Amino acid sequence: MEKILLIDDDEGLIHFLGRFFQRKGYEVSACLSGRDALEQIERESFDLILLDYKMPDLNGIDILIKLKKSQIKTPVIIMTAYGTTELAIEAMKRGAYDYLIKPFERKELSRVVSEALIVNRQMKEMVSFPDSSSRVLPDSAKGSLQIIGNSKKMQEVYKLIGQIAEKDVPVLITGESGTGKELVARAIYHHSGRSQKPFIAINCAAIPDNLFESELFGYERGAFTGAERTYIGKLERCDGGTCFLDEIGDLSFPLQAKLLRMLQEGEFERLGGSGTIKVNVRMLAASNKDLKKEVEEGTFREDLYWRLKVIAIDLPPLRERTEDINALVDYFLSRFSAEYQKSVHYIAENMRKKFSSYSWPGNVRELENCIRRAILLCTGDIISEEQFGFLEPKDEHHLQSLNRDQLLVRLRDKLEDIVPEILRLSKEGIHANIIDMVEETLIIKALEECGNNQVKAAKILGISRNTLRHRLKKIADK
Repeated sequence: MEKILLIDDDEGLIHFLGRFFQRKGYEVSACLSGRDALEQIERESFDLILLDYKMPDLNGIDILIKLKKSQIKTPVIIMTAYGTTELAIEAMKRGAYDYLIKPFERKELSRVVSEALIVNRQMKEMVSFPDSSSRVLPDSAKGSLQIIGNSKKMQEVYKLIGQIAEKDVPVLITGESGTGKELVARAIYHHSGRSQKPFIAINCAAIPDNLFESELFGYERGAFTGAERTYIGKLERCDGGTCFLDEIGDLSFPLQAKLLRMLQEGEFERLGGSGTIKVNVRMLAASNKDLKKEVEEGTFREDLYWRLKVIAIDLPPLRERTEDINALVDYFLSRFSAEYQKSVHYIAENMRKKFSSYSWPGNVRELENCIRRAILLCTGDIISEEQFGFLEPKDEHHLQSLNRDQLLVRLRDKLEDIVPEILRLSKEGIHANIIDMVEETLIIKALEECGNNQVKAAKILGISRNTLRHRLKKIADK
């Protein structure tokens, strides 16, 4: 249960907010003075602090300064009846997450608190990986997650994270949906020199274009109908910290230009504003799209692409690191058994074999949800085949189809990478008969696969035995 601390000398407001948040399932504590609050924060940790600006002993800004000097990462929301732009800017400069003007609108109160609690979880939930430094919490530590896998491809990922985490450069993380791009971004943040500063994740695909600019850059009061107060955008809240833009390939072209300026100059303007705001933000970005192809097609800015791709980390799909599946299964089994207080400790061996042969189109996220569901449905201490309906025999044809389609996509991708290089050699006068070369390689590999059985090789290649003999003679005569 997440814990909220209310700091205000108005007992009536404390009573109202206490009941409001308790009904939403939060644990609530309250202090009527700033000094009492600072003492309680020393004794106890909280997930969110709502702090009144005007109090008799210490004002909200004074308390905020003391909290930040103590390196407390808990988000702080300033509450005030004095809703001036100057106060808002001062609060944000001092490290407040946001501010709320009294009297509150319940919808706005819920939204700001919900967003702040998400940021708190992302900042405090440590993400570790194998062989990482001692700064990482142990596996059993509360509020920690792990990136799992010791395959060669994942070892390369860990090596890159370790090399660049403390280097203050942009990072582009690519990979299919469900491969763990946000976990990698959070691991970089937790191992960086900005780990005591804010971490804010923004899903570019989840926010409509007409709202995204104001969410990212903020807006001035009166900038448009309904803008009743100055809104501090996520980039400004993230000053000194790390911003993670997920699915950046879905960002519109005009917004790409504004983001590029911020990356180049470290400044931007709020919507409806005329003043320049300077920020110091490390940018991490992720996409499941091929951004290089998007650049070639004119849907993504080339200058922004290279600005983001100072360092690139490509996460392999689960089907390309099947040796990690058992370790992932064990990790999720332990994690969700503890989370749901179930005594599930084992999984049937025949299911582990099926896991290794399944294509996992949803990658690690699909495996995670699969184990979570199985633990919730399990009535004993062993998860059996009944809990995994997606792997029933009736689905085998569908799985074969998935594997075939995915293999063809990978083949096409590899050909698109290598063919331009071969054509470039041809243009330079280094000629190669590409079709004959590919045909010869396919035939030789097919024969090796079939132990030189020409009937089987012809069947694999989809040609007749006579055609195969004719082409083998052509190869021998070269």
